[in-house]
Amino acid sequence: MRIISKKPLREFWQRHPESRPALDEWFRKASQFTAASFPALRQAFGSADYVDGFTIFDLGGNRYRVAAVIHYDKQRMYIRQVMTHAEYDRNDWRKK
Repeated sequence: MRIISKKPLREFWQRHPESRPALDEWFRKASQFTAASFPALRQAFGSADYVDGFTIFDLGGNRYRVAAVIHYDKQRMYIRQVMTHAEYDRNDWRKK
């Protein structure tokens, strides 16, 4: 899957350096993955959820979240936001 773009990941790990290993690992795995649908993606990413049009990935032992929009027909994933668990719980990400 082609991930557009890595910039939100880099910006997040600049603020939270301890998150970089988890985000790098997720990026490598997601970049090499091909899925035709959310159920297929869920088999590889068991902690992924579908919420209000976004696929939410739980990373780093449930400490971080990546909100993405996925176009399975084009094999493209658009990273909309990277956040901590606390930021996710505030629901501000849904307004962006």
